Amino acid sequence: MSAPATDTPGVIAFPPLMVAGTLGLGLILHWLFPRHPFPAVPAHFVGAVLVVSGAVLLAWGATTMRRAGTNIDPGQPALVIVTGGPFRFTRNPLYVATLVIYVGVTLLFNALWPFVLFVPLVILLDWGVIRREERYLTAKFGEPYLAYCARARRWV
Repeated sequence: MSAPATDTPGVIAFPPLMVAGTLGLGLILHWLFPRHPFPAVPAHFVGAVLVVSGAVLLAWGATTMRRAGTNIDPGQPALVIVTGGPFRFTRNPLYVATLVIYVGVTLLFNALWPFVLFVPLVILLDWGVIRREERYLTAKFGEPYLAYCARARRWV
C-alpha cells in the first residue's frame, strides 16, 4: 500500500514532551496550591513501583523497536510493523509506559493537580498522536497492520 506524501503520521506534538509538559504543569500547580489526595506512605510506595515498572516497559519497548529496525520518533517514517516484545500486548507500549511513569511521579509527590490533568492528557494523546499514527500505519502497511490491530489492543 502507498504511504502518505510526508511518510510521517503528523502527530500534534512530540509525545514525551506532551507528557513531561503536562506533568510539569501539574507539579507547578501542586507547588502553588498543594493538595495531597492519598496517605503519604502508600502513595510513595506505589509511585516508586510504577516509576520503575514504567521505565522497564519503556526500555523494553524502545529496545524492541530498535532491534526491529524502525524509528522510535513518530516524526520519522515507520519502517516496519513491530509485533514482538511488549507490542504483543499493546500497540502503544511506549505511551503506556510514559503514562505509568506520569502516574508514578504524581504519586511520589502525592499531588492532586497532575491527576486532574491526566484525563485531558490521555484524550489529547489519543486524538493527537495515537489515532493519527494508526491512520498513517494503516495507509502505509494496509492489511498486515489491520491484522496486527485485531491481535493487540490499543492501550492494554
